[in-house]
Amino acid sequence: MAYATYTTDAIVCGTYRRNTADASFLLFTRDLGMLFADARSVREERSRQRYALQDFSRIRVSLVKGKTGWKIGSTEILENFYHDAPSRAGRGLVVSLTRFIRRFCQGEAHDAILYDNVIEAFYFVMRDTHVPTVLSRLIEVRLLVHLGYVPRSVTGDWCLRPLSDYHEQVVPYPDSVLLDRLYTAAINASQL
Repeated sequence: MAYATYTTDAIVCGTYRRNTADASFLLFTRDLGMLFADARSVREERSRQRYALQDFSRIRVSLVKGKTGWKIGSTEILENFYHDAPSRAGRGLVVSLTRFIRRFCQGEAHDAILYDNVIEAFYFVMRDTHVPTVLSRLIEVRLLVHLGYVPRSVTGDWCLRPLSDYHEQVVPYPDSVLLDRLYTAAINASQL
């Protein structure tokens, strides 16, 4: 019996070592959502996948759904957001955004728009050496709106605008008190 192979973009959100050389990876994929996938002998020096499957990497991965779960076939590294961050603060924002994704994105669900919004946020953090606190909170609230934890009727139009519009001051930032209130209400409502 042949198994279907799925090739998709993914962000490596976590690594869990098993046995001597095997590992499981938490992948946030564009086409399949959040999932765990196993790789065999990935921690050996001769492994070709060990550099692609580092935390905070954006990869192109082939996945096979087996009887016991997902298995990683081939991988191709596209970039590593943590290593490419321009500053220490940028690396901190990459880690913070990855933790946010791990916390709120659960289960295998196709949501390419959410994945694209996350990638836009990572690129925005990568491009700029200084991201204001209000802008990092805006990124989180935008993702919470997309996930349904914040009603779109409360936010209006500003959550749909590209992040570059805020940074280049084409439009003013939303009120930081409003962003904090929406974020806190979403955290309380999610119980995560």
